[in-house]
Amino acid sequence: MKVAVFGRFYNATTTESVETLFHYLLNNDIDAYIETEFLKLIINESQNSKDYFSLKTFDTLDNSFDLLVSVGGDGTILRAITFVKDKDIPIIGINTGRLGFLATVSVNEIENAFKDIIAGKYRISERSLLSVETSSGNKDVSALNFALNEVAVSRKNTTSMINVETFLDGEYLTTYWSDGLIVSTPTGSTGYSLSCGGPVITPGTNTFVLTPIAPHNLSARPLAIPDSTVIQLKVDGRENSHLISLDSRIATLENGTIITLKKADFKIKMIDLLNESFLVTLRKKLLWGEDNRN
Repeated sequence: MKVAVFGRFYNATTTESVETLFHYLLNNDIDAYIETEFLKLIINESQNSKDYFSLKTFDTLDNSFDLLVSVGGDGTILRAITFVKDKDIPIIGINTGRLGFLATVSVNEIENAFKDIIAGKYRISERSLLSVETSSGNKDVSALNFALNEVAVSRKNTTSMINVETFLDGEYLTTYWSDGLIVSTPTGSTGYSLSCGGPVITPGTNTFVLTPIAPHNLSARPLAIPDSTVIQLKVDGRENSHLISLDSRIATLENGTIITLKKADFKIKMIDLLNESFLVTLRKKLLWGEDNRN
């Protein structure tokens, strides 16, 4: 088995997580690699930096990898998918932050989790993504033109609302007068969309959700649509440009740009251990009321 390890941030549990993980992987003769920039971060922060210099590193992934381990929170997994792309490499998240819907393995569960993975005791949860095209051919968007959680358009350099003209399969729906509009996948329904009043959707549902951000019209409500729908957006407002975000990646578009969203032609594979599920995490989330974005 060939395993890649990725992270973005360093906190009190990062060293413990990485040390526990690599100790287990290497003791079980698993070919383990750590992302180059993440290793640099750990070396700069760790008091035992010399222990890490012997680790093998990667900058990109290829199909020889069997698994990607994300160390952080749900936001780290969102960045991890930019390495995986359409390569069908399953992802599992070690949570070093607060409760997440994607990063579910706690630090004290690492060894047991990987015993189960090696033994094949897990499920694969396939997650749909959104793909994005712009009529302007914006390079910041086209470089990584997919999102696991959501695509959102929002105002820029102004406190004034924007108009988001919206079409579904070529048919005019409405023009949202709001701070912006979120188009969410089922995975993203527990993130930004939820905080703006959108519904929680179970991961296997073939649905996207349109959630307006602080709409002016009281009648504007989140709308669930089939994920086979082609969505087109066009923004107008007092400023000449607006923002588009693909998960945590942000670009600027000129007003009038046609943004086309549709279901991506590949999915992300998340590993679910047999003792966990989306509903278990949802119950914890609703009970504890913790934020899952970190």
